[in-house]
Amino acid sequence: MSTILAIETSCDETAVAVVKNRHILSSIVASQIDLHGTYGGVVPEMASRQHLQTIDPCIAQAFVKAKLSWDEIDGVAATVAPGLVGALMVGVTAAKTLAILHQKPFIGVHHLEGHIYATYLSDPELQPPFLCLLVSGGHTSLIYVKDCGVYEMLGSTRDDAAGEAFDKVARLLGLGYPGGPAIDRAAKMGNREAFPLPEGKVSLPEGGYHPYDSSFSGLKTAVLRLVQKLKAENQPLPINDLAASFQETVARSLVKRTITCAIDYGISTIVAAGGVAANSALRAHLQAAAQEHNLKVYYPPLTLCTDNAAMIACAAAARLNRGQTSSLTLGVQSRLPITAAAQLYH
Repeated sequence: MSTILAIETSCDETAVAVVKNRHILSSIVASQIDLHGTYGGVVPEMASRQHLQTIDPCIAQAFVKAKLSWDEIDGVAATVAPGLVGALMVGVTAAKTLAILHQKPFIGVHHLEGHIYATYLSDPELQPPFLCLLVSGGHTSLIYVKDCGVYEMLGSTRDDAAGEAFDKVARLLGLGYPGGPAIDRAAKMGNREAFPLPEGKVSLPEGGYHPYDSSFSGLKTAVLRLVQKLKAENQPLPINDLAASFQETVARSLVKRTITCAIDYGISTIVAAGGVAANSALRAHLQAAAQEHNLKVYYPPLTLCTDNAAMIACAAAARLNRGQTSSLTLGVQSRLPITAAAQLYH
């Protein structure tokens, strides 16, 4: 496996890492949570400016901690899509500059492919094919990973991503930003059966419901109306019970679709990835359901569920090992399906 220095700046974390043989030599993550928390979500222009301020110190720190010389680096990688365009440009420009300066190949990486590869860093024995449940602030997807770079999208969300729904409900309950960890903490002290909430379903034109696609807008609205009703009745908001009921509904919905998809396609291994994969209820439900159906399930460690550069380096190494590199003229894209990731290489 190649040794890669990678940069990830797709949203609100400035991350730099060096990975060798799927072993993390250094991983630096400078979070912007405190900066954006005041606004209840990421402010793109502020994110880009913060990346500009922190990118150089992060690169220096990651390189020093890795204890390698540039002669030992095989390539320089950066997330190029999808993400906030201004934020992506900071990381990509830095990576291209380093690649030119040290005469190394440049590898542009799809952010979702990075999340898929995060699990390889903790479970090197993992091999395709497997089904990846990728749940984050911007994505809720069921991806059939057939081989390195060979993906089939089997399920997605029709509206809010799971992480986005967590953020919006947390804001509604006054739990702050980011919503996922805040709701998880509150839910541990609540009754998950306190409020029956609707599980979002996606109707099919011919009748019935899509077995793998998700919808969270109806669930989010149900929580809103419940909160409005309780306030109108001058009742104190049972924040912990509301959080627990919401989280339980999301976890149950995601797990049901994931297990159904795996069984229908004859896939025996499931990987959970993305920031929401750190959710305790989702992990517990998925583990139990997988055992019931004799399926294997893998999770990245919590530190690799959220955005980081180590996962980008791991994905880049797999591409470079197959002789795939990116042009220095490759641009960034706010949207790009993972099934089109091969377009990033020549």
